[in-house]
Order: sequence, then structure tokens, then C-alpha cells
Amino acid sequence: MLRVEGSERLPDRLRGGIIALGNFDGFHAGHQAVAGHAISWAKSEGRPAIIATFDPHPVRYFKPDTPPFRLTSLDQRQRLFGQAGADAMLVFAFDQTLASTRAESFIADLLIERFGAVGVVTGEDFTFGKGRGGNIEVLRDLGALLGLRSEAVGPVTTEGEVISSSRIRQCLIEGHPDEAERLMTRPFAVQGVVQHGDKNGRLLGFPTANLDMGSYLRPKYGIYAVTGHLADGRVLKGAANLGIRPQFDPPKELLEPHFFDFDEDLYGQTIEVALRHFIRPEAKFEGWDELKRQIDADCVRARELLA
Repeated sequence: MLRVEGSERLPDRLRGGIIALGNFDGFHAGHQAVAGHAISWAKSEGRPAIIATFDPHPVRYFKPDTPPFRLTSLDQRQRLFGQAGADAMLVFAFDQTLASTRAESFIADLLIERFGAVGVVTGEDFTFGKGRGGNIEVLRDLGALLGLRSEAVGPVTTEGEVISSSRIRQCLIEGHPDEAERLMTRPFAVQGVVQHGDKNGRLLGFPTANLDMGSYLRPKYGIYAVTGHLADGRVLKGAANLGIRPQFDPPKELLEPHFFDFDEDLYGQTIEVALRHFIRPEAKFEGWDELKRQIDADCVRARELLA
């Protein structure tokens, strides 16, 4: 699937399309409903289906000191959008220029002129433009004058509560990755390049594939049952420590998965590690023997949870 920067004109073959417009961080069930509506609309008229997203997230622009909160990377979103049936991902760089663009200009100059859109789908609460001056009513009224059709999709609920990225983040912060997985329709997963560490895991008999958390949200620190997805398509089961490793000095924040029955070199490879079940919080032990016994127990529990 093609990735297009928001500063570029769309290729001719993608003009005249339907655009799903939103942040789509997490691409949870609510986001999927918006994207799915746009894709179905596009297919019904034989048009390109495009999903637009913002990177960095607008919150990062307005509040640069906000702690990391992303649920997906751009690469993950591109893969998810493609799997949903989109023909392209449109990436708006949220910077001073975009932040100061008035809603009317966003519709006329960007959606219609630059991207050639004939239809737009958003969530009912989506806002855009300088000072959040644009919403679904502005899209409908001004778009109608300019030949741009627009539709809105209502929130998706489960057990009486709206599914939202904020709710998913709270689940992860509280140590409930299985609940986050239910709301997203897939597990929260960290994608990154395996880096060299201190080799403490190997010395203990549990080698790990270390990943930096980067801009991802920090779920509750602790031990998780995980699945690892390799570039060649293999899926591995394992247990991982997420946190600052209180047993070792100096503290170093990492996601450290140990994959069961696996002893290949993953250094420098891009993998994805999905958090499936929370086992216990991080802890410091009296010595390496006690730590090793606990890791043994954690691995047994992870195997049970992933069986």
C-alpha cells in the first residue's frame, strides 16, 4: 500500500477518492468503523480508498512535554490500513503550517485541490483546522458548496462504554493488556530493531531480544506473556520484562522478551512484540539464584497463559 506525505499531491490514480480522516492511533474498533465506512463507500463507486492520519500526533505539537503515548507506529498503521482494504495512507505532518491552517482552507486547498477528494468520512467528534474551527457540520456545509461529500460515523460502544484510545491507554497503564486487546481487536504491540544489551539474560539462561520503547505508551511495568512476530512471518511465544530492571545498575528502560525454545540471532532485525497477559509487577530479588527461580516460574506461567 502506498504511503503519501500530506505535503504532496496525490498521484492521478488516487485522485477522486474517498478519505477516512482521523488520528487513528491504535486503529481500534471505533477507528475501524470509520475506515470501513470509507472503504465500503469507495468500493461501491469504484474509487480509491485512502486513510489519513497525523504524525506527530497533534497533542505532541501542542504539548511537547507530554509523556510517550502512542499505541502504534506509522509502519504499523500502514500495515493495518492495508489489511483493512485501503489503497493508500496519507500522512499529515502536524506542524506550525498545518496548525495555523483554517478549516475552510483545509477543505478547499488540501482535501479538494491537493488530494482531489470527492468524499470524506470522519468520526462524529472529529475537529480540524486552526483553533479546531472545523467539524462535521463545517465539512458538510462548505463541502456541499465545493462538491465534497462528507459522512460521519458514530462512536462504537462495548458494555455501554465508548471505545476510545484514551480508554485503551488506561487499560495498558493499569496492567490489563487483554482488555486493551479486546477493544483494539488485536494486542498492543511494540515494533522495533533488536539491540545489544548487557547480556544479563543470557548469563541467567534466558537470552532476550531487547527493544527500545521509543514513542510508545509505557504500559504498567512488569512481566508479561508475549508473542513475537518475526520478519519472516514466524510467531514465537515468550515472557518479557518491561521496565527499568531494578535488579541491575544503572536502571535502563527496555522491553526484554525471552522467546521459548528459540536460540537464533535477532540482533539488528525488526520484530514486533505483542503484550498478551500481565503476570506480575517488576521486583528486586536478593540474588541471582532467587531471580532465576522467579524467571523460571514466570516462564511456566506465560506458557500456561499462551497455551
